[in-house]
Amino acid sequence: MQDIHHILKTYWGYTQFRPLQEEIVQSVLTGHDTLALLPTGGGKSICFQVPAMALEGICLVITPLIALMKDQVENLKKRGIAAIAVYSGMSRREIDIALDNCVYGQVKFLYLSPERLLTDLFQERVKRMNVSLLAVDEAHCISQWGYDFRPPYLQLAELRDLLPHTPVIALTATATEQVKLDIQEKLRFPKQNVFQKSFARSNLSYSCLYTEDKTNRLLEILQRMQGQSIVYVRSRRQTVEMAKLLQSRHIAAAAYHAGLKFEQRSAVQALWVEDKVRVIVATNAFGMGIDKPDVRLVVHLDLPESLEAYYQEAGRAGRDEMYAYATLLYGPNDVAELKRKVEEAHPAVEDIRRVYQCLANYFQLAVGSGQFSSFDFDLADFAKQYKLKALGAHHAMKRLESEGLIQLNEGYYMPSRLMLLLENTALYSFQLKNPEHDKLIQLLLRLYGGEAFVNYVKLQERKMAQLLQVTEQELRKKLEYLHRLQVLSYEPQHDSPQLVFTAPREEAGKLSLDTKKLKTLRERALQQATEIGRYVETENRCRTQLLLEYFGEITDKRCRICDYCLSMRKKEREGQEHAALRDKLLQLIEVRNYLPKELVQQFEVKHAAAVTELIRELLDVGKIKYVASGKLELK
Repeated sequence: MQDIHHILKTYWGYTQFRPLQEEIVQSVLTGHDTLALLPTGGGKSICFQVPAMALEGICLVITPLIALMKDQVENLKKRGIAAIAVYSGMSRREIDIALDNCVYGQVKFLYLSPERLLTDLFQERVKRMNVSLLAVDEAHCISQWGYDFRPPYLQLAELRDLLPHTPVIALTATATEQVKLDIQEKLRFPKQNVFQKSFARSNLSYSCLYTEDKTNRLLEILQRMQGQSIVYVRSRRQTVEMAKLLQSRHIAAAAYHAGLKFEQRSAVQALWVEDKVRVIVATNAFGMGIDKPDVRLVVHLDLPESLEAYYQEAGRAGRDEMYAYATLLYGPNDVAELKRKVEEAHPAVEDIRRVYQCLANYFQLAVGSGQFSSFDFDLADFAKQYKLKALGAHHAMKRLESEGLIQLNEGYYMPSRLMLLLENTALYSFQLKNPEHDKLIQLLLRLYGGEAFVNYVKLQERKMAQLLQVTEQELRKKLEYLHRLQVLSYEPQHDSPQLVFTAPREEAGKLSLDTKKLKTLRERALQQATEIGRYVETENRCRTQLLLEYFGEITDKRCRICDYCLSMRKKEREGQEHAALRDKLLQLIEVRNYLPKELVQQFEVKHAAAVTELIRELLDVGKIKYVASGKLELK
């Protein structure tokens, strides 16, 4: 076993662990199943990546977030660590080769989306892998009491049957007491073993501000507080409208949402990360996996669906430990509107069945087929074709997802990739017989060499087209033709949302929907909306105390920097100032009598109103009195 401090320094460049990281790593290395709760930006990935590097064998990482999965794989590769990801949108051949490389190659990390766990393809390969560690990221997804329950996570229990001697580390940023117990139970921990860093963020000032004009309040906040900012809104349309409004007020802003093409999303993100745009207006699709420590302000213009979601999104501010602000603006009807949207998000069973039937027709799936089939999905086209309301269809699909029947992933970029299928001799023979393809094949060999015979390689189509002096469209036609001839395997790029049938297609009328569970999920969502309402409308408690209490962390210590604590500090200061003015006023009258006007003139102009009020109070309580001359004296 390698020294963990040496690993940390060699691959990550850090000389020491952050608080609690080393204890978590040591727990994993001693073979204990471990649940790690670290806040957003608290360095969760180090907690499984370092022990995995210290152990012999491969680490399986389960995560539902494809964009985050791809980012982590790329980051590991940059550090010289072999990592692979398997997720929806990849062809069976690509997955087959990736898993073979995990069995026979030197791959250290295999990232998987949870719906892949029970495929025959994976289960046959995992038995032949030397798995040293099972890391479960976003572990709250395994609990129906969590805020983002994912049924495929329940399959982790069966994976443990295949890997009975492999320790598990489960990681999450947010979990209530109930969820913590549920995670450990579902993952079959032999005994409870939780490492939890306090949810308190000493540098983050939480505020909930009531307003009937959110736009102007936002402008006031942005003008008062400088620095890189995120403004969260609920809809894609709002991101565009609000970004334009901010631009019209000379605030450098850009819109970000999952409906943008990959190139647009990347460009917007890069401008913001490089401080060329100050404010990014986004849906909650933004922020996962973006390591920007110097965000000074996060504003929510709409109520988030849960306190867990709010804590994660607000927590993207101040990761550099410098002072930062998380501000939530709410209006008179926001809590009622959130509850209405929760009701809307849980449609009737018959509506869910109808959407399922329409999906089966849309993708032309026969009963009993389609398991683990992945399709590019255009919600607007689907809704139009079957005369459905797009939002209603989306909600029905989210319920089908909670039932473990489908999985809907936001659009993510997958570049074109290629693998040569003919071995060297056969490929040379093909070139001799088909000279019109020789130039293209020679270019592929020159650019990608032997790697293209054993792995899928990412294509640089623009560069290739330039070198061949053809258009990109002509190049793709040539590649598609060679694909049909089985000279190579060509997977064109895509940037579309992916819909995966995680179970064989059923007859819609006999669809096995767990109505009791659907009711429970609805009640849970309404409870979460109620908790958000309680949080924003509570005016007599420290915000950090409220958040900590929700996550089972009770404390009587106030944060001193939230809106409530700041108002209390202001009152304390005003009280102290009031007492000082009162003492000075009485001392002055004790020396000699003053006319009220003369007395006020003994103080700074800014205190004139306060001193006038003090004179009235002291007269009312009989502490001072008027004498015949109209002056004041002590009574």
